[in-house]
Amino acid sequence: MIINKPMTRRQFLKLCGLACTSLAFHKYIDDISVDSGDLARVSTTKVSVYSKPSDKSEIKFQRYRDELIHIYYEVISEDGPSYNPLWYRVWGGFIHSAHLPKVKVQHNPVLSSVREGGQLVEVTVPFSQAMIYNKQSGWAPVYRLYCGSNHWITDVIEGPDGDPWYKILDDLLKIYYYAPAAHYRPYREDELTPISPDIPLEKKRIEISIANQTLKAYENDTIVLDTKISSGIPRSPYSTSSISTETPKGKFNINSKMPSKHMGDGNLTADPEAYELPGVPWVSFFETETGVACHGTYWHNNFGVRMSHGCINMRNEEAQWLYRWTMPIISPTEWHKVGYGTLVIVS
Repeated sequence: MIINKPMTRRQFLKLCGLACTSLAFHKYIDDISVDSGDLARVSTTKVSVYSKPSDKSEIKFQRYRDELIHIYYEVISEDGPSYNPLWYRVWGGFIHSAHLPKVKVQHNPVLSSVREGGQLVEVTVPFSQAMIYNKQSGWAPVYRLYCGSNHWITDVIEGPDGDPWYKILDDLLKIYYYAPAAHYRPYREDELTPISPDIPLEKKRIEISIANQTLKAYENDTIVLDTKISSGIPRSPYSTSSISTETPKGKFNINSKMPSKHMGDGNLTADPEAYELPGVPWVSFFETETGVACHGTYWHNNFGVRMSHGCINMRNEEAQWLYRWTMPIISPTEWHKVGYGTLVIVS
């Protein structure tokens, strides 16, 4: 059942003065056909549509952040770039895949109640606008939560549109915000259980090559995962920050795991270009001084080249596999696990 809501829909709209644009936003997402085919989201300020799958060809026009683009087919271009030669044929031309993460449009059955202690969910629409409420200013938009991000829900309420919305706890800010429940898919327990937990700790290891931008996972001397990653970008000579953005080299151990982590400063009004990433999925920390981890990536599709602020960016499905495979073992209901875990060698 739906829990007691803070107010009726009429009271909600009257007291909060919720902007029509916010409701229109949700209608836009909900009206996208589930048969949309391959879709991608522009995840940077803008991308160029070229006449050919080459950055040496004519630029036809631009597409902008959070626009959704239909992909007709994929092209491996002879013009590269060599680390990621994947281009997409789209309306009007070709776009390089780097800043076009694929998204899905899946509306989900709503939970009648949320498990005590919270439940882990993933966003299954291109983006879902979260809202925050306080008595002084009413309801206001906060973060856009993007396809492929993970979040902890703790309750179900009636939303401003009269539909069920989930109550989401932000692990960094320790505040709640709300979003349409149909945009979120609860994980099944079998999707979160450990992989090969019978293999002893000393028989598993991860080797990361900065030069090759690769990650390999071993059981004894057998490779069980071999993939491209994106490590930390080199420090700019003009940077005034004391925090390095390069991935540290050396021997480490996984020491902390979280299935969802808000990375950034927690700025509720952050510029879209700022480093503010709620719901980073499948986080396996191995360096504690600056907080370096292997984790999933919903904001780019450019593996094979340095892209991060120090962490190891991975494809979501591979980061999830690694999260389940590494030690310490974390149960499906745990928000955070600390312990001495799998060896990580960065060279």
